[in-house]
Amino acid sequence: MTRRSIHVPGLGHGAQPIPLASVVGNLMASGGISGKDPATGTFPEDAAAEVAQAFANMRAIVEAAGGSLDQVVKVTVFVPDRSIREHLNPVWEECFPDPESRPARHTLEVPLVGMRLQLEALAVLA
Repeated sequence: MTRRSIHVPGLGHGAQPIPLASVVGNLMASGGISGKDPATGTFPEDAAAEVAQAFANMRAIVEAAGGSLDQVVKVTVFVPDRSIREHLNPVWEECFPDPESRPARHTLEVPLVGMRLQLEALAVLA
């Protein structure tokens, strides 16, 4: 099987030679997904908007890989502190409305520079 790099216009790791995600067979693993607005290249000033944008970016990456949020099996959320959770859960429930069909989620506290959260996604594509 060959590996395929996933790119989405407006999202990326700057000048770093790193794709947003990689696909081998039907497995997609992302790198860090921020809440940066791909149209402006800036982070929203509002925490809730940044969370919503991070999940929109995750959706765009999974779709660019040929999948959908229904195929995401795990999301890791990196936050500098857990206060973001009040903004995280409503977006989580909007993206994954069926409580019997949600991906696993793990939230880790880590130092982040210039952002309130970062996501990583693992998906099994159809």
